[in-house]
Amino acid sequence: MKARVFVMLKTGVLDPQGAAVQHALGALGFEGVNEVRQGKVIELDLADGTTEATITEMCDKLLANTVIESYKIEIL
Repeated sequence: MKARVFVMLKTGVLDPQGAAVQHALGALGFEGVNEVRQGKVIELDLADGTTEATITEMCDKLLANTVIESYKIEIL
């Protein structure tokens, strides 16, 4: 069983990496990029029968800093 976890900074949290990417895109001539938010994708190869509740617990305890990040779980 595979799962994918998408982790992003919450709205309102400063994203310096996103700002750097936005600036670099502008320097390369790409116009019209109003905002960039950078996150991470974590792919998990799990034992069959692993519950979404278990994956949520993984996210809450380790994979995401829930104070400043939100996450979305996708079961593949």
